[in-house]
Amino acid sequence: MYRGRRHWFRVLLGLLSGLLLTAAQPAVADDVYLSPEAFLEHTFGAAVPAPSKLWVTRELRTAIREIMGHDLGALRLRYWQQGELTAWILEEIGKEQPITTGLVVDGDVLQSVQVLIYRESRGWEVKYPAFTSQFQGAGLDAERNLDRRIDGIAGATLSVQALTRLARLALLLDQHAASAGERAG
Repeated sequence: MYRGRRHWFRVLLGLLSGLLLTAAQPAVADDVYLSPEAFLEHTFGAAVPAPSKLWVTRELRTAIREIMGHDLGALRLRYWQQGELTAWILEEIGKEQPITTGLVVDGDVLQSVQVLIYRESRGWEVKYPAFTSQFQGAGLDAERNLDRRIDGIAGATLSVQALTRLARLALLLDQHAASAGERAG
């Protein structure tokens, strides 16, 4: 009888130790580098314009699928516009989690690309200006590819590809917003 109690005590102690070790591990959290609100304030100053909406038509849905490799699952997309300048907050999956990115387009070229929220365990190097500055001044060619080569980062291939797709998407959406006359809202 005494031996049985000792056995169950050890089992219980082992279970409690396992639970404590599991609880002590840090939870995977979103790395927020810049909130969407702060991104918009940085882009437009204190007077952030009201958001506009771009309706995803059948034609636009097809073009989005060509760039992204999948549908966005949205009927309309929000963006902010002041003159020729548009700001887009878009997300794309890196390896397993979405990367929230702020993209600014001015006159059919990218003015800036900023990683706002990064949720992956690897590839976070794409947040640095040494990488994102490559997009500055990039536009789309006739095949809807960027008109310049974007250098990758070892160990961050999927994140680099995700940001490149988002850059292409922001340029495409800006063109559609301008041609559809929807920039007014």
